[in-house]
Amino acid sequence: MLNIQTISLFALIAVIIMVIVAGYVKAPPDRAYIISGMRKTPRILIGRAGVKIPFFERVDKLYLGQMTVDIKTEQSVPTNDFINVNVDAVAKVRIGTSPEAIQLAAKNFLNKDPDQITEDLQDSLQGNMREIIGTLALKTINTDRDSFSDQVMEKASKDMNKLGIEILSCNIQNVTDENGLINDLGMDNTSKIKKDAAIAKAQADRDVAIAKAEADKAANDARVLAQTEIAEKNNALAIKQAELKREADTASAMADAAYAIQQQEQQKSIETATVNAQIAKAEREAELKQKEVLVKQQELAAEIEKKADAEKYQAEKKAEAELVQRQKKAEAAKYETEREADARKAQAEAAKYALEQEAAGIKAKMDAEAAGIAAKGRAEAEAIKAKGLAEAEAMEKKAEAYKKYNGAAMAEMMIKVMPQIAAEIAKPLSQIDKINIYETGEGGESGASRISGNIPIVMKQVFDTMSEATGVDFAEIMRANTYDAKVNKNVNITGADVSVSADQKVLVEA
Repeated sequence: MLNIQTISLFALIAVIIMVIVAGYVKAPPDRAYIISGMRKTPRILIGRAGVKIPFFERVDKLYLGQMTVDIKTEQSVPTNDFINVNVDAVAKVRIGTSPEAIQLAAKNFLNKDPDQITEDLQDSLQGNMREIIGTLALKTINTDRDSFSDQVMEKASKDMNKLGIEILSCNIQNVTDENGLINDLGMDNTSKIKKDAAIAKAQADRDVAIAKAEADKAANDARVLAQTEIAEKNNALAIKQAELKREADTASAMADAAYAIQQQEQQKSIETATVNAQIAKAEREAELKQKEVLVKQQELAAEIEKKADAEKYQAEKKAEAELVQRQKKAEAAKYETEREADARKAQAEAAKYALEQEAAGIKAKMDAEAAGIAAKGRAEAEAIKAKGLAEAEAMEKKAEAYKKYNGAAMAEMMIKVMPQIAAEIAKPLSQIDKINIYETGEGGESGASRISGNIPIVMKQVFDTMSEATGVDFAEIMRANTYDAKVNKNVNITGADVSVSADQKVLVEA
């Protein structure tokens, strides 16, 4: 069961809700709801909601929209120039939105509709307009109505502000008078305007007539002057035409004569040009033939030179290849000779070692670079020297003989390969198929003889090189088969400490 406190609480809540519902108010934007009763300063609601306390507060309404007030002078009002006029104007007003303006308006227009408010304001605005009319002249009121309406608004705003009213605009609709002076002023202005217009029209007509007369006179003068000038021009034209015709006839006659002369000159020029053209054509044909011959000569010379260069290049390359082959063969022979020398050197060293073992006391080591035969001779000499002084000397001479004999043997070996060297030198010439010679040689010597004469020169260079390498004079060896060598036996070969006579005996020099 619910206790009393809970029931009381629900009852209190229900009462509060009822109070809120009963006191809920919502003001539209063009109305001001004024809630008063509990507070010293009433609450103002504009376009928003609020709550009043029932039985303790009340809600009053104040219209805030725009209102139109007709301002008419019911009786004629004298102007500053003592003319009675009636003025009809319209003013747009509203209640101010500030709290102070709403409070002032609430004291005067609370809960009134717009018509009642405009009726209350009409008397005040009419009185303000009457005051302004009394300060202005009739002409000013008609011609400067904006200034008149501004003065009315400025005068009336002071009184309206005290009521909480704002004047938005004031427009003068109509101004009339009892005696029709405004119409007379209009008629007077109309007469003046018509008079000024008539005067202006008369003056314009006069100016037009004067200008027309002057224009006619000027046109007539111009026409007479123009006709006179036309006559003079026509006369001058006729004279000029006659002169031109005479000049044209003269020129035509001269032109006919000149044409005939010119035709003859042109015919002569054509014949001369034809002859010159034929001569030039013949000259060009001769030059062309000469150039063709020159071109053919150049082509033939180029072909011969090209072929000669090719053959020369082929011969040079072939000679280089043969030279390389000969060099390789010489190197091979040299290699074989060195191998044989090394073999003999090894045999000599072996014999030397054996003799040193037999001597049992000989410790001296022979020079490794000495020739094999010399080393063997020295080794045998040392061995024989141990057995006896005489045998040692004999063995030493024998070793020296062997040493010299090796030089002679080297010479003999080189002599044996000479025919092969000569054949290799002559071999490139035997393989030449064709030689084109373009010179006669120097000193009357032909090119062919110069080529064949190179063989002895090359052989001599080979002999000189071999002589320098071996120390043997191969020229003396070649003379060994000559008549002088066979009869006188006067051939000596020296070199490398060797002397060979024609009777093939070897002489050993001490």
